[in-house]
Amino acid sequence: MKKISLKSPFGILLFVILPLSIILMFSGIRLDLTKEKRYTLSESTIKVLESIKKPVTVDVYLEGDFPASFKQLQSETRFMLEEFRKINPKIDFKFIDPIKTKMSQDTLMAMGMQPSVLPDNKDGKITQIYLFPYAVVKQGRSGASIPLVVQQANINADDQLRKSIENLEYNLVSNIKAVATNKRKKVGVLVNQDELRPEEFQGFMNLALESYDAGPIIPKNNVELTLADLPLLRQMSALVIAKPRKAFTDGEKVILDQYIMNGGKTLWMIDAVNAEMDTLTRSKKVMPFPVDINMTDFFFNYGLRINPALVKDVKKFALLKLVTGEVGGNPQYTSLPWPYFPLGIAENNNPITKNINPVKLEFPTSIDTLGGKKFKTNVLFESSERTLLKQVPNYVELSEIASVDSLGQMEKPSTPKIFAVALEGKFSSAYASRIERQSYPGFKATSPENKMIVIADGDVGRNKTHKGEPLPLGVDRLTDEQFGNEQFLRNALDYLLDDSNLMELRNRNIEERLLDRHRISEEKTNWQWFNLLLPLAIIGLLGGLFFWLRKKKFG
Repeated sequence: MKKISLKSPFGILLFVILPLSIILMFSGIRLDLTKEKRYTLSESTIKVLESIKKPVTVDVYLEGDFPASFKQLQSETRFMLEEFRKINPKIDFKFIDPIKTKMSQDTLMAMGMQPSVLPDNKDGKITQIYLFPYAVVKQGRSGASIPLVVQQANINADDQLRKSIENLEYNLVSNIKAVATNKRKKVGVLVNQDELRPEEFQGFMNLALESYDAGPIIPKNNVELTLADLPLLRQMSALVIAKPRKAFTDGEKVILDQYIMNGGKTLWMIDAVNAEMDTLTRSKKVMPFPVDINMTDFFFNYGLRINPALVKDVKKFALLKLVTGEVGGNPQYTSLPWPYFPLGIAENNNPITKNINPVKLEFPTSIDTLGGKKFKTNVLFESSERTLLKQVPNYVELSEIASVDSLGQMEKPSTPKIFAVALEGKFSSAYASRIERQSYPGFKATSPENKMIVIADGDVGRNKTHKGEPLPLGVDRLTDEQFGNEQFLRNALDYLLDDSNLMELRNRNIEERLLDRHRISEEKTNWQWFNLLLPLAIIGLLGGLFFWLRKKKFG
């Protein structure tokens, strides 16, 4: 019998490719040949998984009879959890069919799951399918419900599925880390500068308490921050300052400066102009005026200037629901454009703002970035190219809603204005060469690698109330819209306190490689015949080759 050459195509197939395929199949090793490394876990994820010391269970409620799109999400979730288990066997999972196990919807909703209702057409009869696309991460008595489907408005089902798969690794590993972490980081909320009332800030506190230990920072002397407050401040990994309306003293600014120089993260929600919608609704007009909190030089040190002029966006805005008539004694409501409530819409690939609903801002001002600093400045939200600036003090009237494009008194067209920025890098103290440094023991002139977020709107973290009860953050009761304020601020805290670099996973992109539907329609029959006849041809060719070799050997 003639020997098969190792260098021949048949030899390579027989002695190289076939054995390699068998080895890979039985060893469980997988090769990720996708361009974006879709099936490769990041180094950050691997480090987090390897750090898990106690068993973690993930219950996935994606089992049963449901549409193909959810089957794909199920498959991707299963693959991801299998990869997690390979890294750390202490992470286990199971898929649960809530219908088959007869779990009531009330039980599932009590666990924090909201149903997805899909139409199902079978034999001409349309029925509704209730799905709960969630995963529940558990370790001991700790647990968290994770929505597996991205809740983003105004996107089609295909985009929603793609974004959900893109977000899957971050969603799972960040929640596993949160549940398995014994010591949670602390977030302090400053309570001293006439900030938002507790019932107006309840939504933010609820989201912060999901992953962190959050609580108020109240000066010991009930007047201002002093050196006596340093022990408490040093315990806080992040400090939140939400809509301060009382000016900071020079001593407080040194305290905050040194908090940052010692590695403390800060989230600022600043109103540079006082304008309240409640007053405007009652009196039909209001006179906004600048608010001076004595922080101009403080932010200037970080290359920022918050301008005391209202920004009107006549392209990207929220709707205002007003009574515009009456029929039979019943008021008639109409939702009308209100440019003083611009929307923060993610237009860059930033992990803080990616894949979230538009963020509603109320009477925001703008931020100028001055440059010349060594740290990095990332713009999170900015207005559209159709932006107007209203100088204050000046009247804002409800009647402006009738002609949002027209210029009013002391208004002018402007280029896009920045609403929110994120800073990261090594910061320098504003007091490094000033006498105030002598009043602070252990003064530091520069910080380690640090982060800060500044938003030119104090109401971005303010939830509405109804009959004294707080509503969920980002919910507009009148227009029945869900804005992305809650997810934005949750991502902001995660970004500030992310020491594992997991937030970068939110930037993962899965490239859509769609088939040409026109070609499919035209060439469908040809490809069907090709797929039918090709296997037969290969079998016939191999059979003929075998017959030829047999005849050559024995003929």
